[in-house]
Amino acid sequence: MTDRDSLVERLGRLAADRGASIVTAESLTAGAIASALGQGPDSADWFRGGIVAYQEPVKFDVLGVPEGPVVSAACAEQMARGARDLLGGSWAVSVTGVGGPDPSEGEPAGTVWMSVATEDDVVTTKVQLDGEPAEVVEATVDQALELLHDVLRR
Repeated sequence: MTDRDSLVERLGRLAADRGASIVTAESLTAGAIASALGQGPDSADWFRGGIVAYQEPVKFDVLGVPEGPVVSAACAEQMARGARDLLGGSWAVSVTGVGGPDPSEGEPAGTVWMSVATEDDVVTTKVQLDGEPAEVVEATVDQALELLHDVLRR
């Protein structure tokens, strides 16, 4: 079992123990977080689904992100809130950022914002990751799942 598999299993147990569900809103990772969660044990009981908001109009029109920079805390926060509301999840995790190889919106490749929205709070963090675009995506999936786990254990 990989570290990611173990983490997803722990997330599933947390959700199941609390009668809760998880949803995702993803840009940079294009559904990779949802895919990881969907492979977890008994995921049909606790994973409701996700929204891939790769292009800006999807962020704006579907998730309610205000027009403006999308590599930002405000974007990640609203993506999480929007997905939680639209999909009826207890908890939502979102990611937006620059996979590379080129910078975007004045941010260097590897800049990632991620948020977790719960019923009571939104926790947001920024990370700077190294590597080729595929490596940034993989590291983002792991970091987002870890953030979700850390927030839910509080």
